[in-house]
Amino acid sequence: MRKFATTAAVAGFALGILATTTTGSLADDSKLEQLKSQGFARLAIANEPPYTAVAADGKVSGAAPDVAREIFKRLGVADVAASISEYGAMIPGLQAGRFDVVTAGLFMKPERCAAVAYSEPVLCDAEAMLVKKGNPKGFKSYEDVAKDTAATIGAPGGGTEEKLALNAGVPRERVIVVPDGQSGIKMLQDGRIDAYSLPVLSINDLMKKANDPNLEVIAPVQGAPVYCDGAAFNKKDTALRDAFDVELAKMKESGEFAKIIEPYGFSAKAALSTTRDKLCAAK
Repeated sequence: MRKFATTAAVAGFALGILATTTTGSLADDSKLEQLKSQGFARLAIANEPPYTAVAADGKVSGAAPDVAREIFKRLGVADVAASISEYGAMIPGLQAGRFDVVTAGLFMKPERCAAVAYSEPVLCDAEAMLVKKGNPKGFKSYEDVAKDTAATIGAPGGGTEEKLALNAGVPRERVIVVPDGQSGIKMLQDGRIDAYSLPVLSINDLMKKANDPNLEVIAPVQGAPVYCDGAAFNKKDTALRDAFDVELAKMKESGEFAKIIEPYGFSAKAALSTTRDKLCAAK
């Protein structure tokens, strides 16, 4: 079992970043000055509670945007504005300059770490499946779906669950891209898919809203790793990422980080138990 980071370690991390950034990289960071001037940072989100959400009045919420909003405020950026994006389009959009940062439960993987500049971990979660009551096909893993030659599974396009299902051997034609949570619920209820896969917290949130006694959650999915996300920045904006990390470390040390994410069901200790370097190196 991994040991949780100590307060001293977090403080040391913050001081370490401060020592490197005060030598020039932050002072020369035109991106942060640009965001201060425009008064907001542009976030890419997926509208997948409790990670991210957009209310009817356009207000952006969810654990990831709430953390980002507070950090940017501390950096002198007054607010955040969000655009909803499919996971598969987030990194290309970031690279093309359509967003300033992705805060959407975009879990760290080596290939993503090569494409973007991640912050230290923010939100951690495991995988789940939503199935009909009684789990009639007996799914416990993505491999179980692969073995059932008639089974289909729904997942967000370009997301981790889609990749896990494909890597487990589920044929492309049996992995159905689902645009949003409500569509996933409806497709499962109508029998168009046999399982719908999302992170545990997202599935539980959907179950609350659906209030359908004929559905059941299978969690965690056997053999699927626990993942953590971070705020993802353009590779050209590492100074902005470093400034973000300094404030994130301060919030983790003070307990403010836990106050923001734990009401959404996330664990601050889980985010403190690992690092960007470990997650980006994980196979």
